Amino acid sequence: MASFQQQPSYAPSGGAPVWNSQPYAQQYGAPSGPPPAQWQQQGQYPPTNNGASGGDQGEFDKSNDGYEKPQRFKPKKKWNDLPFLVFFVLTVAGFATVSGLALYSWVRASGNGGGLGGNSTGNRSILNASTVYLLLLTTALSMVITLLYMVLLRAFPKPILHVSLILTPFGALAIAIYYFYVRYYSGAIIFIIFVVIFAFVYMGYRRRVPMAAMFLQVVIDIAKHHKMGVYGTAIIAIIAQAGLGVWFSFTIIATYTRWGNAACQVGSSVNNSRTSCTNATLIGLIVFEFFGYLWMSQVIANVTLATLAGGPFGSWYYFGPKGQGMPPHPTRSAFLRASTLSLGSIAFGSLIVTILELIRVLLNLASQSASQDGNPIVAILACCAACFVGCIESLVEYFNKYAYIEIALYGKPYIKAAKDTWHLLTDRGIDAIINDTIVGLAMTWGSFFIGLLCVLFSYIYLRATKPAYNSDGSYTPAILVYSWFVGFQVAQSLTSAIDAGVSTIFVGLAEHPEVLRNRSPMLFDLIAQNYPQVVHGVHGTV
Repeated sequence: MASFQQQPSYAPSGGAPVWNSQPYAQQYGAPSGPPPAQWQQQGQYPPTNNGASGGDQGEFDKSNDGYEKPQRFKPKKKWNDLPFLVFFVLTVAGFATVSGLALYSWVRASGNGGGLGGNSTGNRSILNASTVYLLLLTTALSMVITLLYMVLLRAFPKPILHVSLILTPFGALAIAIYYFYVRYYSGAIIFIIFVVIFAFVYMGYRRRVPMAAMFLQVVIDIAKHHKMGVYGTAIIAIIAQAGLGVWFSFTIIATYTRWGNAACQVGSSVNNSRTSCTNATLIGLIVFEFFGYLWMSQVIANVTLATLAGGPFGSWYYFGPKGQGMPPHPTRSAFLRASTLSLGSIAFGSLIVTILELIRVLLNLASQSASQDGNPIVAILACCAACFVGCIESLVEYFNKYAYIEIALYGKPYIKAAKDTWHLLTDRGIDAIINDTIVGLAMTWGSFFIGLLCVLFSYIYLRATKPAYNSDGSYTPAILVYSWFVGFQVAQSLTSAIDAGVSTIFVGLAEHPEVLRNRSPMLFDLIAQNYPQVVHGVHGTV
């Protein structure tokens, strides 16, 4: 124990130390000098067998030194939260069944007319192919902007962090001004509210930018060591989210075609006496389709998070840049665990957020509808209720994120992972760093801005093409809400990859802070200066 090299738990494994290959090495070198011999006697952070924390069997394992350590990356082969997995599968099957019936009818009706660009053909009472083209273009636009955002974030992480925080309120203000100019007052007022909220948040968060920039830089450096694991997973998630969005777009249009009252009134050939044509049927199907879409989208995003946390980011923290001692193909193994044994747990946590998100979307639609109907009091109350539900949703998402990382690393059921997450983050005061690190907030604001661009594109498209079904503007609010949602969800698939890296570092910091000292000395020193309680007991700290 006399030398640093004899303690594999503290040294990066498998190759050159990470501090020699990363940009922050220009300011901070490798940790100088070995830890003292009494370090091993502290018992708080014992050495491990293979350069990483954890043994070989089960959730916990005892090594030769007698210490019991949590087992990572090799959880028990057990299906967790099975009822929620079954419910999720049934929901997907139900969504696919309704979608298949609706799309079959819509194809037989040739989309009820309409087309790309300035085209006033098609049924005037039913969403037609013109809307499908619009939603497809919106989805494609969100993918292009998101990929561009990924490239810029990788090349200029710190400037893009600032731009993400500043550009979103300015973008919302520009859209509000445009809406006032075209006399779309309800939309303008909503965006003015967003501007005020964003401005207050940014003023309070400016001092936190340096810490966030440091975390972002470290995550970008990790991604450079695991390009395919990080960026490949993010791109696949974007494609999956975009494909789901396109499927949902066609399904919504086809549902209006088959079960909408207007379809019955015009005597559509796809309807007959056995088809239920009531508002209750239509509304019920739309709500179910929205619920299914939200849940599937949440599951895709959270499987991506678990894959990244249990793959490239987890292996970097616990096994070093080269992953010596790591099970082979960590990203693929993490994905297989997340999409099979742990899918029920992920579906459980995603269901909670989905219900809250569905309520918020419905309240937003009610607010916009009341505003158009000349009921400003109802519109304001619905908007306030949506904001309240959104706050609850944000708290649940904040908590769930770390629970999914526990699920990815240890294969725990959702409830146990949630309980352990709470104790893990609060015992060392990690929650204080999380609250002050705004990487996730900046990424969310960037996604929000991409959603705003999609909203603006859809609104301009509707005004330029004047589709027959929307001659009175009655469908404008729903289309704009959907356009923002698709843009936001696609962008979140990318930004969640970055946020997953930061969150995984938090979990590792809570479990074994001394490892971070070797992985990223500059970040460790910054944390030690501002949050000494987090690294208390680590050699060289007070």
